[in-house]
Amino acid sequence: MAPAAEFAFAFSALMKDDPKAIARGLRRRDPELLDQLIEQYQYRLFRYLFYLTRDRERAEDFFQETWLRLLERGHQYDGRSKFEAWLFAIARNLVLDWQKRKRPRSLDEMLDSRQGAGAEPSDSSSKSPFQIALDGEQRQVVQTSLEKLPVVYREVLLLRFQEEMQLEEIGTVLNTPVSTVKSRLYRGLAALRETLPGESA
Repeated sequence: MAPAAEFAFAFSALMKDDPKAIARGLRRRDPELLDQLIEQYQYRLFRYLFYLTRDRERAEDFFQETWLRLLERGHQYDGRSKFEAWLFAIARNLVLDWQKRKRPRSLDEMLDSRQGAGAEPSDSSSKSPFQIALDGEQRQVVQTSLEKLPVVYREVLLLRFQEEMQLEEIGTVLNTPVSTVKSRLYRGLAALRETLPGESA
């Protein structure tokens, strides 16, 4: 297959989110495929890292490091899970590793200590259904309520409703059984409902 035809095939597979085709491209270290992956996932990945760190500069560092790890370890992706879940798991592990080395605090404590630091980065492209639903005053109310939840619930809610991941994908990101994801999601929604104005009994 000619290089141009290979690229067209890889790009077509990427647009269909074909994990096996992406895995083959990563094993070949296909630079065009990597460019397309960065273009497709850069905003969502940065938004997720910014959520975890609440620090734009640190999020940018982790963003770059995530793609470097992808270059180094792309051959390890086997295509059995969705690519975005695998990518987000790399990013999350980088943050957790840094947190363990730098401070003997949990990720929950790190996020709680930075509650007021910055706002969510603006999206220059289209908004997700979750963002559209939360525009304006309602969004601010829900964001404030989310900040009151423990991180184990906040992160699951973010991945499910903002990143629109399936339960199995969230389990891959968090390295957690689906049953645990379901439990955290259920408890997180219940806790969120209690913190929303007018929802408490």
